[in-house]
Amino acid sequence: MRKGFYLIVFAAIVLFSLAGCSGEKASDSAEASEKVVRVGFQKGNTLNILKESGILEKKLEAEGYRVEWREFVHGGTLLEGLFTGHIDFGHAADGSGINAQAGNKPFVYVGADLPNPEGVGLLVHKDSGITSVDQLKGKKIGALKGGNHHYLAILAVEDAGLSIDDVEWVYLQDAAQQRTAFETNKIDALATYDPFFAGVEVDLKTVNLTEGKDYGYPNRTFYYANEDFYKKNHELVELILEATDESDQWANENKDEVVKLVSNMLGIDEKVIERAVDRRQYAVDRIDDSIIEAQQKQADTYYEIGLIPNKIDIRDRVPKK
Repeated sequence: MRKGFYLIVFAAIVLFSLAGCSGEKASDSAEASEKVVRVGFQKGNTLNILKESGILEKKLEAEGYRVEWREFVHGGTLLEGLFTGHIDFGHAADGSGINAQAGNKPFVYVGADLPNPEGVGLLVHKDSGITSVDQLKGKKIGALKGGNHHYLAILAVEDAGLSIDDVEWVYLQDAAQQRTAFETNKIDALATYDPFFAGVEVDLKTVNLTEGKDYGYPNRTFYYANEDFYKKNHELVELILEATDESDQWANENKDEVVKLVSNMLGIDEKVIERAVDRRQYAVDRIDDSIIEAQQKQADTYYEIGLIPNKIDIRDRVPKK
């Protein structure tokens, strides 16, 4: 009798397992058949403004799609989400794309923000006695390795007639650590980027050694797409870019609202965000030869100084028209 009982229990378990597998397959099939566009964003960037506007939802709803928003801490993790298939579209800095391509990761460039050269700078304390970049010889420059501000500092150092080995690079983990190192004089100069650049300018007495200088660096942030998603849905990508540009035009016309929005998102004082927002214009540029050439120049520099392990060709990640 006990044997019979065990047989009944075993049969029940098998049936339950099969039912569970069937349910999972049905669920996976339903999810796969649902038309969803997954967009990766970071707090405070232009896609965050698009998210709040609702413009993309309206455009994609007309095509039978819904939008799923996924937040990332920084560009590196966002791109990781892109080429692992967790998102279809996202927005990250120039250096993030260069590093991902150097790691042979699959993605494509599909658009770019307008240039924002004033959004990065190289600061020293006003009472430091340093008034020009050439005076940084033998001094410590703090940066996040491979960031846009790091690249600006490299260009500034070389433009001043110094080599990158004439200064000591101090690589820090994040913007907060950068600020602490600068305030406590652990570093002599701070290479930084908005809105943290604006925060230091507002809160401390500083001199921007790169102000008004043209180093030929546009400082663009890029729009990236999953390679397979783009091949199958390039019309949808174009629609996302159009929605983003529409949101950007609203941002240009309503900068006070953008300041409040970004300030609340980041928990940064409105005065700081206002400084960062006022020195940029929002819009989407399509990828062209001039954009590719500027990004290639940056990639070549990163290779030459050992920031990436191999040479790359940016055009390999730009869809053929």
